[in-house]
Amino acid sequence: MTRVMAQLAMVMNLDKCIGCHTCSVTCKQAWTNRAGVEYVWFNNVETRPGQGYPRTYQDQEKWRGGWELNRRGRLHLRAGGRLRKLLSIFANPLMPSIQDYYEPWTYDYDRLFSAPAQEDTPVARPRSLITGEDTKITWSANWDDDLAGGPELAPADPVLRKVSEEVKLEFERAFMFYLPRICEHCLNPSCVASCPSGAMYKRSEDGIVLVDQDRCRGWRMCVTGCPYKKVYFNHRTGKAEKCTFCYPRVEVGIPTVCSETCVGRLRYIGLLLYDADRVAEAAAVPDEKDLYEAQRSVLLDPHDPEVAAAARAQGIPEDWLEAARRSPVYKLIFDYNVALPLHPEYRTMPMVWYVPPLSPVVDALAGTGHDGEDAGNLFGAIDTLRIPIDYLAGLFTAGDPEPVRAVLHRLAAMRSHMRRDNLGQQPDPSIAESVGMTGERIEEMYRLLAIAAYDERYVIPRAHAEQGAWLEETATGCSLDREGGPGMGGPFGEASGMPAPVSVETFHALKDRQTTEGLAEADRLRGRVNLLNWDGKGVPEGLFPRQDDGSRQDDGSRQDDERKT
Repeated sequence: MTRVMAQLAMVMNLDKCIGCHTCSVTCKQAWTNRAGVEYVWFNNVETRPGQGYPRTYQDQEKWRGGWELNRRGRLHLRAGGRLRKLLSIFANPLMPSIQDYYEPWTYDYDRLFSAPAQEDTPVARPRSLITGEDTKITWSANWDDDLAGGPELAPADPVLRKVSEEVKLEFERAFMFYLPRICEHCLNPSCVASCPSGAMYKRSEDGIVLVDQDRCRGWRMCVTGCPYKKVYFNHRTGKAEKCTFCYPRVEVGIPTVCSETCVGRLRYIGLLLYDADRVAEAAAVPDEKDLYEAQRSVLLDPHDPEVAAAARAQGIPEDWLEAARRSPVYKLIFDYNVALPLHPEYRTMPMVWYVPPLSPVVDALAGTGHDGEDAGNLFGAIDTLRIPIDYLAGLFTAGDPEPVRAVLHRLAAMRSHMRRDNLGQQPDPSIAESVGMTGERIEEMYRLLAIAAYDERYVIPRAHAEQGAWLEETATGCSLDREGGPGMGGPFGEASGMPAPVSVETFHALKDRQTTEGLAEADRLRGRVNLLNWDGKGVPEGLFPRQDDGSRQDDGSRQDDERKT
């Protein structure tokens, strides 16, 4: 029987992204506005072409993230298996440095107010948020904003290197678009399989990948293992952190912060059903160009009665099945066939999909004096204009241009069809037929991509309270913890231990040590000292020999005194 599982997924329509970074700022304020993660952006918006954040993260020949096939055709972590991790556990060289991210800074604003009267206006110098010393700003998370195609930046783009012969790099002829990125919450996450302590896990109820802060020992193998470099190290707490898909919000049916605040309304959140037993098989197809279709084949049709019956047998609630049937993500991937995964060649089965941009094609056409919305012009321009389909294919289909070309043709057909409708012209059925659609289906796609209401863009089922104990307090919380799962077994991966149960005490302890700027109270760290889990703040009882000055009694004598009284 098919083992059906549920996965919350996202689609972003790149044609609507204006690069305003509102999603990044609101995510920063909600999740990483504290000490230790100043350089961390769970959500960032990159200009493409460009180096990205961290710099050249897509160059897996350098960073060794994701999966690859070994000589026997089986999935293997690109950064190496358990033995290699054991040998390099105390010194992992395959990680970006702080310079590849950027050294976070603030400004010495106090100087603007406290400087004495002088002829020159005082200057607020930048200061490092890590060392507190004066620093020189040389890079940041969006340093190459709007500079795509520039001869100093474009050649460093790992995807562009593969197609650079076809692309004009002169700045005045550059093409560009924006690429917002969050954690992909993959079906086959290499970060989870890379974790030596079992701290990273994939929630079985909704597929969100999280880090158990109590189990994390700061080995940072997950940073190496993630090919998207969306796992970060908190240098203050010594723990790994990553995008949580705003699980406290989605559990009550509210979209993620980045989606809620998106100016362009380009994000869609919905539920997908997939066959968990076929994930490893699909991720191991020999030809990288087959990975896109292999990933689609793992996802199940929620309208199929057999799929629904199998889902019920796995304990998926009825309202979740209804949400899967209404999912805008499923519609964009299957009904309209316009959403593509980011870098399927990493074999992680990413669950954040993208509608590729058509705007550069339209703008370039209009600049030549031609009608940028005419179907004939658009269809002919898709293959001939300077925006290279091969570049988009390098991002979304492992280099296969055909799926990208098909998506762009559908988007072009939608523009032309709706343009005729808006101008009151007679509909032309041949436009829709040329891309295998009907006029009615194109109008449905237009509504979803352009003017969909809030509850159409976000179809998020609420978590069931009666499942809370089973989801959080039992040892069945990870969909990868199964016989034969990729990267599982032995002392590494999920088989090394399931996440500890969530408790109120753990929550408050973690909040205290992540938000306090002072020293933690020693009395709260009593008991046996575990140096691997000590955050470096305060002096816990037992770390150093007690200096007994006679004013304190040991626990035994204190208890005797209390009994006597």
